[in-house]
Amino acid sequence: MTETARSRRGASARRTWVRRGAVGAGLLLVAAAGTGWLVYAKLDGNITPDEAAAAELARYEKERPSAAVRGAQNILVIGSDSRAGDGNRRYGRDSGSERSDTTILLHLSADHRSATAVSIPRDLMVDVPGCRRPGGGRSRPMFAMFNHAFQVGGSACTIRTVERMTDIRVDHHMVVDFHGFKEMVDAVDGVEVCLTKPIRDKAAKLRLPAGKVTLDGEQALGYVRARKSLGNGSDTDRMERQQRFLAALVHKVQSNDVLLNPVRLYPVLDAATSSLTTDPALASLRGLYDLVRGMRDIPTERVQFLTVPRESYVYNANRDQLVEPEAQRLFERLRLDRPVAVADSRGKSPRSRGESGQGSSASPAPTFRGNTAAESGCE
Repeated sequence: MTETARSRRGASARRTWVRRGAVGAGLLLVAAAGTGWLVYAKLDGNITPDEAAAAELARYEKERPSAAVRGAQNILVIGSDSRAGDGNRRYGRDSGSERSDTTILLHLSADHRSATAVSIPRDLMVDVPGCRRPGGGRSRPMFAMFNHAFQVGGSACTIRTVERMTDIRVDHHMVVDFHGFKEMVDAVDGVEVCLTKPIRDKAAKLRLPAGKVTLDGEQALGYVRARKSLGNGSDTDRMERQQRFLAALVHKVQSNDVLLNPVRLYPVLDAATSSLTTDPALASLRGLYDLVRGMRDIPTERVQFLTVPRESYVYNANRDQLVEPEAQRLFERLRLDRPVAVADSRGKSPRSRGESGQGSSASPAPTFRGNTAAESGCE
């Protein structure tokens, strides 16, 4: 074989190798894109859009408050105690109805520098409007416990009740059940809390030592739901425990770089999306991503948890009523995106977070009982 022939043969072999390499690389890219699309489609399809609530709220659009500050967002997070569905029947009999076991109004400031989560007691006495029942027909307006709204009219009725009470526009809402909560905790490999004394609770299936303890999903659910055996047995004490747990969860997610690590992020997203029923605008990965993007850079000391100012209802010590004018003062500041501050039960305030939100120089931030995601229960 001549030198020229050998050269031509070598060139041909190189071209063949390059073509095969290009085809192989192309196939890998297609496979990766396909896999990425399958993952995206699965997570995107996990979320259940709350179309019925959207339709009901549209009927009452004229009576709903308007957004006061552009860019600020208010999300109503509802923890359902429904026994229906996978993993929920073990917590009791399915009566065909559900109640809001936990309800939190989450306010995100327009400048994306702070987040304030406000717990609303389920036993709070409020005006519940007439609402469409899930099985048809309408309920009558009545003065009742707050969780009655979710029981008779689901998320739409709860949103209308909150908006009437606070005059704050609810931009989005999420409903999560027991099973979803557990899955999210397990997806981040548990959440650490600090217990001042051992817990022995048969009803909640908890047997935990004092000190720092990492709770898995099942233990975390028992911990945040227990009412009779932990603390003073009040719903206020239970809500404060829930707030401390959520603060620890936020701290865990941020400190472990979960949001920046695809391997760690996928199970969290899978658990979160599988457990959520949301308004149609949030019922997609893009909708949730836009929401999370607005929260991921908020320092933990600026993520605050508090409970609406409340006291025992004057006609029934087992029920709650708002403390005025403190409650309206809180609602007004959230509505106008003005800052609030929190202090724990000992009067200890977190380090100053500065003024944020609109009109921050108008008045000093009032202080409410609560805590931040930066605080540790073991300090």
